[in-house]
Amino acid sequence: MGQADPRMVDLIGRLIATGSRNAVGPPLIAVVGAQGSGKTTLARAAAETFGGVQISIDDVYLTRARREAMAEEVHPLFLTRGPPGTHDLRLLDRLIKALSTARPDDKVLIPDFDKREDDRRPIRDWRIFIGRPRAILIDAWCLGALPEDEADIAAPINALERDRDPDGAWRRAVNGFVAGSYAELAARFDAIVFLKAPGFDVVLDWRCQQEADLLKVFPADLPDEERRRLADFIQYFERVTRRMLDGGVRADVVVALDHDRRPGFIPS
Repeated sequence: MGQADPRMVDLIGRLIATGSRNAVGPPLIAVVGAQGSGKTTLARAAAETFGGVQISIDDVYLTRARREAMAEEVHPLFLTRGPPGTHDLRLLDRLIKALSTARPDDKVLIPDFDKREDDRRPIRDWRIFIGRPRAILIDAWCLGALPEDEADIAAPINALERDRDPDGAWRRAVNGFVAGSYAELAARFDAIVFLKAPGFDVVLDWRCQQEADLLKVFPADLPDEERRRLADFIQYFERVTRRMLDGGVRADVVVALDHDRRPGFIPS
């Protein structure tokens, strides 16, 4: 994924310097955007530069067992991690509180999720952060998304919704999470930075590049079956991503990216 743009890191630094609006604890800053937009890279670089801690919302996915329960009780599509409703926001809330009130020698465990095994790693494998960070930086693709109107949910937008959610029950449930617990979480942040992709059409290429990096191959060498799998996978994210790209997002700073993830105008 390369390195974070220094100008973007400086932008995060300016937001950190503004401080917490609650005047208690470190500022809470989110970096949001489509899959592959460089959220984690930026949040991690800013945390390292300014003495903060970086947490990905991917670190707090619900365990597979809890998603299996959701698949039984709510809708089968909730077995697949990613969309709103598949994150453990209560765990994230406890983590934010622990970091915000940590004393100099306190150790806070940061959860870790094994995407290959599709489950949370054992606590013994979690990261340890010591002390109170200067800032809490959370990269979360959907944080700040605004819910859709009921009428806009009725028609499916891709094959996944058409074939596996014909009555719209899953997308209505996802929209309910966006309007509820995710909106409540977003309202607590001191700043939300939205990395705006040029369009949804770039997301598959960006996501394939991510996978190629993990597999340590060139994107052109990514197996065709892997690209097809990812093309199916991003359909779970498509509706909320398109909503955000169309302006349905609450963000304090919006930075437009080009096809190569290069930022355009960066507010000073």
